[in-house]
Amino acid sequence: MTNIKPLRIAGVGYCVPETVITNQDLTQLYDTSDEWIYTRTGIKERRVVSGNETAIDLGFKASQSAMKKSGFKPEDIDCIIGASSAPPQLYPTMASTLQDKLEIPNNVPAFDLTAACTGLIYALQVARGFIGAGIYKTILIVASDNNSKITNWDDRGTSILFGDGAGAMVVTEATDGVDDILSLKISANGTIGEYIYTDMPGQNCPLVTPNDKVGDGKIHMNGKEVYKFAVTTVPKYVEECIAASGMKSEEVDYLIPHQANQRIIEAIQNRLKYSDDKVISNIKYYGNTSAASIPIALVEGVEQGKIRLGSTAVLCGFGAGMTWGAAVVRLREGIC
Repeated sequence: MTNIKPLRIAGVGYCVPETVITNQDLTQLYDTSDEWIYTRTGIKERRVVSGNETAIDLGFKASQSAMKKSGFKPEDIDCIIGASSAPPQLYPTMASTLQDKLEIPNNVPAFDLTAACTGLIYALQVARGFIGAGIYKTILIVASDNNSKITNWDDRGTSILFGDGAGAMVVTEATDGVDDILSLKISANGTIGEYIYTDMPGQNCPLVTPNDKVGDGKIHMNGKEVYKFAVTTVPKYVEECIAASGMKSEEVDYLIPHQANQRIIEAIQNRLKYSDDKVISNIKYYGNTSAASIPIALVEGVEQGKIRLGSTAVLCGFGAGMTWGAAVVRLREGIC
């Protein structure tokens, strides 16, 4: 039987745009208030790209940071996985463009996957399989989105939620034999995919019957159903993932959830009976940055002294698809 090679999380980095849009700024677009938004979401402000800035630029800077922390150079990377639901282009893929910008040589494979806000967890599962099977040794994961470009800024229900950002993670074979992935589970349910969707614009060939539905390329969301799904599905799923790791909930040091809504974060926190100091939340300042939200929260938590390294954490996310996933991981010294 082939031995499964263990995985080490070697470095994590992030990048957010400089431009800040506050709740008060949004009152210029529609009837709302800082109090109305904050009490429903926990969000005070968000970062958005401006001018010609895109998710590629954010992913580039996040990748540079993660690679510096990891100690690996561009020539050490042998696979790139992009996780994005709002890249600036469908193709070339974000991963391929970053391969060029980061000057990663050797024609290494580079591809994107789309699992929306669960993208980081999905990409980590794919990387785990590649490294475990000995196919690739060192993989760069880049989760980057510029959702502000596909947000309907006339729709108060969705535009208050999203911000832009990028997170990157370098993972490699653990030569010391210690696996940093204690457990990892991903799932999807396409029967409720209509809860969050973005249709691609496009029309049929003029030689055939025209299509009567042309997508607008914007985010559409049934907020009530997404909330109900998240608070009923994710907390139980996180518990199952912790159990699969062989640990008990109280033995895990931190909860680092996808930053979608503060009330959802609190629902998971209450299920696990975690105190505030064990739960990492920065949604107040960044909004929902999709697949980037977990690595952003992780690195910022370390920078602010909220997370001590040499610890364990449960990462969890959910998003369009509907997709969801969770991982119990070791956070080694020096990763961020």
